[in-house]
Amino acid sequence: MKPWTASRGPIAATETDVAKASVINALMTSPAAIFPKKAGDPILPFSIGLFEVLKSRLKPDVGATVLRRAVAAYVHSKQYYFASAQPDAMRHDFDGEVVEPVSAADRMLAQERFMTLKRDKEPPSPAAVADNVAAAIPSKNEMIRAALLSRKRDAGAAPY
Repeated sequence: MKPWTASRGPIAATETDVAKASVINALMTSPAAIFPKKAGDPILPFSIGLFEVLKSRLKPDVGATVLRRAVAAYVHSKQYYFASAQPDAMRHDFDGEVVEPVSAADRMLAQERFMTLKRDKEPPSPAAVADNVAAAIPSKNEMIRAALLSRKRDAGAAPY
């Protein structure tokens, strides 16, 4: 496979990309500017080592494994690979600032993974679906926290 030479410009985030980014930002004490806020915002490739920066800004009750899974879901997407494979792709820091160009080797790897995802349109295996469902089920602590927060909101809401 030959490396791409023509840039497609900024690669726009989809609703799914925004949802994944929102999940990551919800785990943080302050949102990362590198993530798209709405569909159509550009997907920005991460700087090397950004995961450690994200990890250092986790909310106290969130584990690194939860963050790792959320970030993996985001960076292993077709749009992220497509953005990283562009000939003019640049890496960005936590604040969304350009740090350095994506290396030729990393661009080529992203291009290969993008093409693989584009070709692989077969439905996921039942085991993969079960794993995704299991990962999406909130923990007992998360369910308790959500119930307590909804009670607080309901108590402060005006009656109809």
